[in-house]
Amino acid sequence: MNSTTTTTATTAAHVAPPSRLLQLLETRASWEFAAGLAAWPWLHLAPRGDGHPVLVLPGLVASDGSTRVLREYLKGRGHAVHGWGLGRNYGPRPGIEDAMLATIDKLHADSGRRVSLVGQSLGGVYARALAAQRPDAVRSVISLGSPITGHPRSSNAWRVYEFTSGQSSHDPLRWQRVTQAPSVPATSIYSRSDGVVAWQSSVGKTSPMAENIEVVSSHIGMAVHPAVLFAVADRLAQPEGAWQPFERGGWRKAVYPRAQRTAA
Repeated sequence: MNSTTTTTATTAAHVAPPSRLLQLLETRASWEFAAGLAAWPWLHLAPRGDGHPVLVLPGLVASDGSTRVLREYLKGRGHAVHGWGLGRNYGPRPGIEDAMLATIDKLHADSGRRVSLVGQSLGGVYARALAAQRPDAVRSVISLGSPITGHPRSSNAWRVYEFTSGQSSHDPLRWQRVTQAPSVPATSIYSRSDGVVAWQSSVGKTSPMAENIEVVSSHIGMAVHPAVLFAVADRLAQPEGAWQPFERGGWRKAVYPRAQRTAA
């Protein structure tokens, strides 16, 4: 591990996982689901996509069922959306990463177009690691409440991760792939009231191709929260090669707080 990596991990070790109160507030995910349904007509005002393939990856111990609302919504906005198709996400067990890479390669080959990756929590961690290995096949990366910087244990889920995957939560090689500056446009959507992942761990370095979007959401409910759904659709609808940061003007100021920025 180089000195930069060591410094980052040491600094982030002081960021504690979310409090017990924030964990209890995760129960509001059911209200966010209801809000997403209520906002469905408004959500269809988001720009339409160009039909390129989008692969959606679920969070820890979740399956494609957890991202169904998100996937159905994105299909309705003109995207060719695919679930990961690997059952429950029990972490990077043997063969899982190779299977995801194979899916990306197939979608890329079949469509002749680059693939956008959208991942919730651990799924977003996967997305960044996969993009680092397939930069020519990946078009953009969007992570929802994902720990993409700092220390892997600034989360209330690291023990579950280690139990289900049988691996340490701090794998230097995998963590380097996740935390390194992406070579494709990358968006991290985070919430300061996240009850699972410390929000500071979801704030990546900003650059001409990387941004952070803040929402007011639970961790579990991000894939159904109307503000998140709209932001994801907005990001995916951008023409390839013409990516621009998320615009917060007009009505969006009332929905999206000004995101935390870090230097590139």
